[in-house]
Amino acid sequence: MILYLHGFRSSPQSFKARVFAARLVELGRSDEWCCPMLPVSPLETVALAERLVEQAGVGDRLVVVGSSLGGYFATHLAEKHGWPAVLLNPAVVPQRDLSHYLGEQPLWHGGGSIVVEPRHLDELRALAVPAVTRPERYYLIAATGDEVLDYREMLAHYPGANTKLIEGSDHAISEFPQYVDEVLAFCDTHAPGHAPAPRDAA
Repeated sequence: MILYLHGFRSSPQSFKARVFAARLVELGRSDEWCCPMLPVSPLETVALAERLVEQAGVGDRLVVVGSSLGGYFATHLAEKHGWPAVLLNPAVVPQRDLSHYLGEQPLWHGGGSIVVEPRHLDELRALAVPAVTRPERYYLIAATGDEVLDYREMLAHYPGANTKLIEGSDHAISEFPQYVDEVLAFCDTHAPGHAPAPRDAA
């Protein structure tokens, strides 16, 4: 199972989520994909992720993938449960960054909005991981051209992790189709039971 957690104001229709899902369809592995619409509450998001994994009954055949704010949640879940995690331009201090986004915020896909409340920042603080353990269970993709988050904070927070540092690019990692098979290769290595991903794809 690949559990994909999208970012702030995003959805399962995000660019990277669609690329990932399409690649799994091409490989005949669509049954491994799980990408829920996340609630605005961080605590509810973590509870939803844990519930979906429990309902799937996948045991250790699981990797959690988190983009931006989803990377923050993925890190919390990895430390709590020992899950391997892929982090795509992950948020490191979202309680600081999102303090500028209190109130009603439009969603990127499909219309609608969310309301960010001060309690949500408190919930983010409660989920903080001061330092990661077992860095070998993480695969970090960080872009130096990220216009939203500072890649240097990412590198500092995940010392020793398997790291792909992209020179340039952007927060969305617009070149993600070039890296999706590398991410799948990490998933296959760290979650027994996955079918092998092709190693020679671009």
